[in-house]
Amino acid sequence: MNLTHDPVCCLQICKRIMPDDMSRPLIRERGEGARHLEDSVADPSAPVIGILGTGDFSRSLARRLVASGYQVVVGSRTPKIFVALFPEEVEVTTQLEAANKADLCFIAVYPEHHSTLVELKPALAGKTLVDVSNSLRINQNGPSNAELLADYFPESSVVKGFNTISAWMLQMGPRDGGRQVFLCSNSQKAKNTVKAICHRMGFIPIDMGLLSSSLEIENLPLYLFPSWRLPLLCTLFLFIFFYLYNFFRDVLQPYVMEGKKAFYKMPIEVVNVTLPSVALVMLALVYLPGVFAAILQLWSGTKYNRFPNWLDRWLTSRKQLGLCSFLCAVLHAVYSLCLPLRKSARFKLVNMAYKQVKAAVDDSWEDEEVWRMELYLSVGIMALGLLCLLAVTSLPSVANTINWREFSFIQPLNFCLFDVLQSTLGYCALFMATAHTLLYGWNRAFDLRQYRFNMPPTFVLVLVLPFLVLLSRLALCVPCAAGRLRKVRRGWERSRHIRFTLPAEGCHNGLEDVSDV
Repeated sequence: MNLTHDPVCCLQICKRIMPDDMSRPLIRERGEGARHLEDSVADPSAPVIGILGTGDFSRSLARRLVASGYQVVVGSRTPKIFVALFPEEVEVTTQLEAANKADLCFIAVYPEHHSTLVELKPALAGKTLVDVSNSLRINQNGPSNAELLADYFPESSVVKGFNTISAWMLQMGPRDGGRQVFLCSNSQKAKNTVKAICHRMGFIPIDMGLLSSSLEIENLPLYLFPSWRLPLLCTLFLFIFFYLYNFFRDVLQPYVMEGKKAFYKMPIEVVNVTLPSVALVMLALVYLPGVFAAILQLWSGTKYNRFPNWLDRWLTSRKQLGLCSFLCAVLHAVYSLCLPLRKSARFKLVNMAYKQVKAAVDDSWEDEEVWRMELYLSVGIMALGLLCLLAVTSLPSVANTINWREFSFIQPLNFCLFDVLQSTLGYCALFMATAHTLLYGWNRAFDLRQYRFNMPPTFVLVLVLPFLVLLSRLALCVPCAAGRLRKVRRGWERSRHIRFTLPAEGCHNGLEDVSDV
């Protein structure tokens, strides 16, 4: 029988000879209880890793270490109780025995229980201790948990790390969670050992220096959106301001002056007019600090002067300001789509049609109004599309796939460079959003009936800041200002009298003469 002509037989023989490794599960049960990594074989040259503690983090860490090829020994005060919760490859024993066997120990107990490990000081002498603990609240004064642990074990090398990695990340692997592990220690040798473990587990170690940096590392998981506080407060303030402004004009004024009840507009219409106002102002706030920075550089004649703290904080918040603007723009689009679904809108439409039929109006077509509406919607859609592109490219996973020139074309450049002549796509989005608002207002800014309670229409107020940013951008594009700004950013300083020229084509040096410096 020729097996080459029988594919079924060939397939069966191949399965017997070469079993499919991918068909076997990564983990299997320990009897009826815990699971373990099946094909993990400990590397004899790798250090023995000890873990003191049997909590969720300890179990997840043990699984990941076993999967990375390490021999793991776990120390517990009651090993017989917790032995079933760990993989079979992990040895669960007493704390003293684990400390004696391990070359490196992870201290996975709460910091208030560090003092209970003092009796292990002789066994842990000369070994590396990795503190993975976190505090319950932000500690600004110190000392840190790692520094206190170093005081308990002066003969050991303490490394702070893995406290920003959760048990879930350890179980799912670095692909499904944050890959960065912040490390600090006074011993470079101990830190290098932990770095090697991080690499082998699939994480990226970030060296934060000496153990004095441990306080900063311990505070990292406790911050609640620190860079979002100012943008969110700004968005909330603008929303409240424009909502009250629209409420006085569109709801309260008709009720006071004419007795018309328009309070039904508050949930949808007033909000829908408020959201684009906030979105456009927030988008202008993204590019306004770059203009201020350029003006300050032109005024001082150098790029080495530090900006004021308020401007520096504003510049570092531009990404969050832009995302808040994008959120308001998306909500405005959703609210606008929902406007025809309201009963009040259908009632107005039917009533208008009835009045036209009753008045025998043959042609209610107005070219000006039709064109205004078509252009208004078209420009608004394009502005939203550009904002979507800006929001997507702000994601780190997307930004890492494009080069510097592409990023500077899409996003405002890093606040250290302040090149407002770049970020072409961002300014296009601002221009389109401004045009969208202008087409919405059309000629109503010159209609005195729109000034209710002597208050100008909302779009008039909204357009002030975007116009300021766009006009400032045009002013900085004037050759005399743009050329001087480029020289400043390439290192020219007015006070040092350096004769500086912009590089010509194919020239890589813009300095003519520096002998008089």
